[in-house]
Amino acid sequence: MAVYTDIAEDDLKWFLTEYDAGTLLSYKGIAEGVENSNFLLHTSKAPLILTLYEKRVEKRDLPFFLGLMQHLAARGLSCPLPLPRRDGALLGSLSGRPAALISFLEGMWLRKPEAKHCREVGRALAEMHVAGDGFELKRPNALSLDGWKGLWEKSEARADEVEPGLQGEIRSELDFLAAAWPKGLPSGVIHADLFPDNVFFLGDELSGLIDFYFACNDMLAYDVSICLNAWCFEKDGAYNITKGTAMLEGYRSVRPLSDEEIAALPVLARGSALRFFLTRLYDWLTTPEGAMVTKKDPLEYLRKLRFHRQIGSAAEYGLSL
Repeated sequence: MAVYTDIAEDDLKWFLTEYDAGTLLSYKGIAEGVENSNFLLHTSKAPLILTLYEKRVEKRDLPFFLGLMQHLAARGLSCPLPLPRRDGALLGSLSGRPAALISFLEGMWLRKPEAKHCREVGRALAEMHVAGDGFELKRPNALSLDGWKGLWEKSEARADEVEPGLQGEIRSELDFLAAAWPKGLPSGVIHADLFPDNVFFLGDELSGLIDFYFACNDMLAYDVSICLNAWCFEKDGAYNITKGTAMLEGYRSVRPLSDEEIAALPVLARGSALRFFLTRLYDWLTTPEGAMVTKKDPLEYLRKLRFHRQIGSAAEYGLSL
């Protein structure tokens, strides 16, 4: 979540007349995240999240994202729901951007998750994978191998400004992953961005998953590797095997991992670390000054990538074989 595009109060009030959302009481921008412009709205009926979709989100993908939330919620997954307009459409327009109103999900994201929380996240991720079965719309993962190459081309010339020698290291990593990337693993709808700020808790109880704007069709185990990267490393960069064990056990309690998925996990973890390094690197180099955005350090994911290069088997992540 972030704010790139500001909105005028009169324009917002007009926008709300197209919904059965009540009258506007107050609104404020949400600074966390890097993708879309987001606002917390308080209305006479209920709090809502307003999202303005920025340039990285293609308008043609929005029916997939909004429809997926409806599909998952209908199958019992706790996640926000898009609010339909009076004409039945889920998407409107505000300040020159496609815009949607989304229900407000109670809870807070955890700044210091523990192993017990990682177990719940693993379980919720598997529940999402199971609930996503049967969703008819398809969206390829735009941030897989081909997408990584495109992102790298936009940042490569300046990469050594961030760390000397980075150009050669990332070129070699892309070559390795192009040759070693798994094929034929179980696939379906993945979240693809299930970081701590996209999971809400009430106390120690997971209350829901949010922000499905990277969701796509890809290997389910790739989503697991993203969560290992996002949840199981400490602030000092050390991998916490207790958290990793808990997350993997939570996941497998709902959906077992095949032998092929287990064998592929180290390569998938390298790929997911590279994916977030590259998007962070691009944003680090190109985000305009003054944008109400929290930029994220790309070197955090470079260190994780280097860790995964040393992994010989999924057992080193805490997976009991």
